[in-house]
Amino acid sequence: MNYVISDFGRADAAVQNSQSRFPVRRIYLVGRNYAEHAREMGHDPNREEPFFFQKPSDAVIPSGSDFPYPPKSNNVHHEIELVVALKSGGSNINPEHALDHVYGYAVGIDITRRDLQQNMKKMGRPWEAGKSFDHSAPMSEIVPATECGHPQSGGVWLKVNDELRQQGDLNQLIWSIPEIINKLSEMFELSAGDLIFTGTPAGVGPIAKGDRLLGGVDGVGDIEITVV
Repeated sequence: MNYVISDFGRADAAVQNSQSRFPVRRIYLVGRNYAEHAREMGHDPNREEPFFFQKPSDAVIPSGSDFPYPPKSNNVHHEIELVVALKSGGSNINPEHALDHVYGYAVGIDITRRDLQQNMKKMGRPWEAGKSFDHSAPMSEIVPATECGHPQSGGVWLKVNDELRQQGDLNQLIWSIPEIINKLSEMFELSAGDLIFTGTPAGVGPIAKGDRLLGGVDGVGDIEITVV
């Protein structure tokens, strides 16, 4: 295939114990999927319909990376999350069969320019400036579901400079992983290569240059990045 400009290639992510890579097609994220996080953001945690937003596929950076503090913000926050990696997809996926489409799981951090996000909310504008920017989706290696199963419980935590900031459990998800896949597939045709960040527990907060972030999901893995 010939292109009128140089081909910039497909984004990808590492797979645990494999030389093969996971090609990243799209990154979807679920908003306010833990009750305590919904409360800390000033919202009712009742089981309302889930909502979703996206990041660019090349926002993924691997664990162990330096994370460059983004421009145009003075209030950048961490949000630790379980990530679902899909091996197949479709539309209107039945929750009973949703896990059949999962290749594996990883640990991700949804980095957010909170001040820009809040300003966009006040003006009734889209969130992209606060969520969908370069390097904003650090992620651990993907663990195949054949090795880790399909986690329904387990600690979700994040430390900044060895201080525990976020702590929750997957069993606190308002919408379960099969339900997330079902609801998302009602609005988008999902496909192999899609990543789904499943929401963050309470305790989100600011990061600064020089901070070391270490987080994990029990039974899945750990992630570490340094803010530069």
